[in-house]
Amino acid sequence: MKRLKYYLLSMKPASETYEEMYEGKMYETFMDKDPIVHSHAMYWDGEIGYEVTKSNRLELSKPTVTIHIPMKQLKLEETGVAELDYIFRSFIPYIRNLNEGNDNRKRTDRENGHYYIYEPNNKVLVRNVISAKMVPQKYYRLLGRNTIEPVDGLRDRGLSTYAPGKSYIIQPEDEIKGIPAYQCVSIMIQVQLPVGKHKKAVQMLTHDLPEAVNWFVCEFDGEGLKRATVLYEKQEAVRRWLKENDCCAFVADGSILPREKDGDSPLQGAVPFLSTPEDAAEVAGVRGMVFRKGVTVITGGGYSGKSTLLDALSAGVYNHVEGDGRELVITDASAMKISAEDGRCVRHVNLSPFIKWIPGGNPADFSTEHASGSTSQAANIMEAVSWGAGLLMIDEDKSATNFMIQDSVMKELIEKEPITPFVERVRELALGKGVSTVLVIGGSSEYLQAADRIYMMRDYRITQVTEAAKALQAGYGYTRKNGEVPHRGKLPEDRENAEGMEHPENEKRPKPADFFNNDEIDANYLSICPEDSATEVLKVSELGFLMFGEEQIDIRMLHDIASLAQLSAIAFLVRRLIEQLNPLGRFQRFSLPGAVSQQEVSEAADMQSSGERGVPPRWICRKQEVERLLEEAGKEGLESVYSTFFTECGRWMDMPRKYEILAVLSRMRRTGG
Repeated sequence: MKRLKYYLLSMKPASETYEEMYEGKMYETFMDKDPIVHSHAMYWDGEIGYEVTKSNRLELSKPTVTIHIPMKQLKLEETGVAELDYIFRSFIPYIRNLNEGNDNRKRTDRENGHYYIYEPNNKVLVRNVISAKMVPQKYYRLLGRNTIEPVDGLRDRGLSTYAPGKSYIIQPEDEIKGIPAYQCVSIMIQVQLPVGKHKKAVQMLTHDLPEAVNWFVCEFDGEGLKRATVLYEKQEAVRRWLKENDCCAFVADGSILPREKDGDSPLQGAVPFLSTPEDAAEVAGVRGMVFRKGVTVITGGGYSGKSTLLDALSAGVYNHVEGDGRELVITDASAMKISAEDGRCVRHVNLSPFIKWIPGGNPADFSTEHASGSTSQAANIMEAVSWGAGLLMIDEDKSATNFMIQDSVMKELIEKEPITPFVERVRELALGKGVSTVLVIGGSSEYLQAADRIYMMRDYRITQVTEAAKALQAGYGYTRKNGEVPHRGKLPEDRENAEGMEHPENEKRPKPADFFNNDEIDANYLSICPEDSATEVLKVSELGFLMFGEEQIDIRMLHDIASLAQLSAIAFLVRRLIEQLNPLGRFQRFSLPGAVSQQEVSEAADMQSSGERGVPPRWICRKQEVERLLEEAGKEGLESVYSTFFTECGRWMDMPRKYEILAVLSRMRRTGG
């Protein structure tokens, strides 16, 4: 830390660049030749390293500090997702305490200084703010302020090839020569340094922060870590059980499903969940309710808890921390929540299972800039099925009514109806494609006969009413051949022999559907640069928008995005994907010799459709490319996709699922066609 202190105190009073701190220049001197320059922005407090990097290209007074703590100091041998999540949450209170002692309400953060740490929600995710990595220890001895001597065996080994801000990676053979490399827990924070107050910056970085880290190491709760590990293993055991037993969800007895106003904390005084006798099971030593594959309807009156249950099942695609109330609500990890999405862009989606004909268009290859409620919901379902979703979760309150249902009276009244309602395809999806559906329905009985199981919610208590509901709906489903309703209320005593009656099941059903959807797009169209510009534009808005180049993508109806940090990760992952698939995309905006302009790319697509020769399209399968991208990010670490160039994206990132990345890509208007 002495070297960092020297850099800060050597700065000019009005300087805000912190160049010396970011570069970490050190000099190895010789008697008979020029010194060798080392750039090493890692500063040491014993065996704990503090790596300082730029947060972005504009906020130079707000560095990112990655704290590398050897696992042996925390008495750890190995870590997984659950362990890292617990360690990070355990560290947060120490940063809060630093701010309590440091903050001054009369001054801004830039004037006073402030520590920033990501405060995650209750989901257990892979994050860039904490990771496990091998970190080499200090390879030099500090002789003076910034004069060093490498330890024996490393002198004159080409250290002058360092790049500014990069840490020296010690090779395995170096450890034999006395330079250990420890497996570390690496925790990322940001520190707003008080502008113009370099002595206070020294206090914050070289004294207060290391002191808090040392207290954290001393007080680390190993027993709490064991509980987190046991819970995570139990959650994963439940997930395995669901796959092996044809079930799509599990809710443990005693779970607290309602949320406080913050949306993340369990509601105090809420009714604990209790499974129905018909569906109770013990899974991984936990008693609860299993939701089997097929078509499940959850019904009930207003404010009965049916949407709350669906929200809990939707959140169950991720594991939760102890105390969340939903830590043992486990859902098929491929589940997607589906809703209508007026105005979304649709590109080359097969809507024929739900749309028979479209004026001036082809429902089997449908594109539009602004989809209606019904076509957008149909597109969302078709895309989810093609991406491998095994469970669809639908709330009628967020659905297009004419897409969900059409009763027999309206069918007879409307002679020319292009829409095949979802109720007529839901069982076909379950039986033919293996895609289950959980529906929250409170305003129509259309789905009761299609359902495998029907549940009633009353005051947040669930009961199974399958047989009673089917019998009631079947009786009410009888109509006279002339279309008149013979009764409202009780059924005729001799229901089966009621004169002039016919059952809806005898009505003509739609032909079996082709649920195939082509997921290919032309990579030539992928770019995050505005027209006539080679500068990338990438922005993440807290209001629920992503900006790629000139295009603004509304993601407010993507209900499965878990956090703003996950949205930032999606933005950077999409950028990395475009960079890989269309590396010269930014230069295709200009008419340079030998370059391909965007206009030429568009004309090429038109020429191809008419059989003319042009710029050949480069078709890629989005699903395959996103799966490859996530595998790559998993190996390299989520931090590998971050770029300091973009100033309107968050610094923290949560790893997303492939489904949310694909959903963002599918809403991009410039993907060909």
